[in-house]
Amino acid sequence: MSTPRILYCHCAYAQVVPREVKEAVLRKLCDGKVDFEAVADLCEMSARRDPGLQRLAEGSEIKIAACYPRAVKWLFAAAGAPLPKNGTEVLNMRVQTADEVCARLAASDVTPNLPADKSEQQPEFKS
Repeated sequence: MSTPRILYCHCAYAQVVPREVKEAVLRKLCDGKVDFEAVADLCEMSARRDPGLQRLAEGSEIKIAACYPRAVKWLFAAAGAPLPKNGTEVLNMRVQTADEVCARLAASDVTPNLPADKSEQQPEFKS
């Protein structure tokens, strides 16, 4: 089993992630002995349809420290670079603590958490 790739988004433009959380996560990544890739802002990359998103989406397992899983999923999809549904774990720095995010980034497993497309969801029947 290979080690999951790690992607860190600094959310430089929207500034919706608490500064202290993203700085603590980045500091922990830099201090650790783990390979990771950092980008300034996934939203901006998606808006430009940056080809780098395609490269980031390739592969089997990735952990992404950014914001909401649904937002990250659709940022990649909008740029024509869908993430692997069963191999992507998104850590939400908007609501999780830096310690929670760092603990999951350090874990060797991936807990896929991209939301299902509406076409993949089971219909709800009301009685």
